[in-house]
Amino acid sequence: MFNFLVLNGPNLNMLGIREPSIYGSKTYKDLIDMIKKHCDELSINVECLQSNSEGGLIDIIQKAYFDKIDGIIFNPGGYTHTSVAILDALKAVNIPTVEVHISEVSEREPFRKLSYVSYFACKTITGHGLKGYIEAIDFLYLLLKNKKNPHHDL
Repeated sequence: MFNFLVLNGPNLNMLGIREPSIYGSKTYKDLIDMIKKHCDELSINVECLQSNSEGGLIDIIQKAYFDKIDGIIFNPGGYTHTSVAILDALKAVNIPTVEVHISEVSEREPFRKLSYVSYFACKTITGHGLKGYIEAIDFLYLLLKNKKNPHHDL
């Protein structure tokens, strides 16, 4: 059985309220319920966490190493485009990570074209709405299932 962390960055707790024309009308609770149901079906232990602060996200990433998390599904929100420190935390723990964005970030403001997290992530899923999280879980599940040591370099 795998242990996954679904980590969400700033403002994702405001799903359903924040810019529904971009992010849809489903709430953060709807997202978490969908993720937990899917992980239950695959017999994956999952923890879903969210932080609005860069340091909080880094602390969670570092803790994932000591908690023996097998894979991270990560939507870093606005820190995607600004945080080398989050990239460094991901590199330090070396846990397979899939980057997820609800919207198609490359089609939005020009500054959103750069993702520091993508320098480490083994896959990036953008523009698939909340279903992108399910795609990320499935990708990591198959990746880890087919590897003897899921914590080696990808």
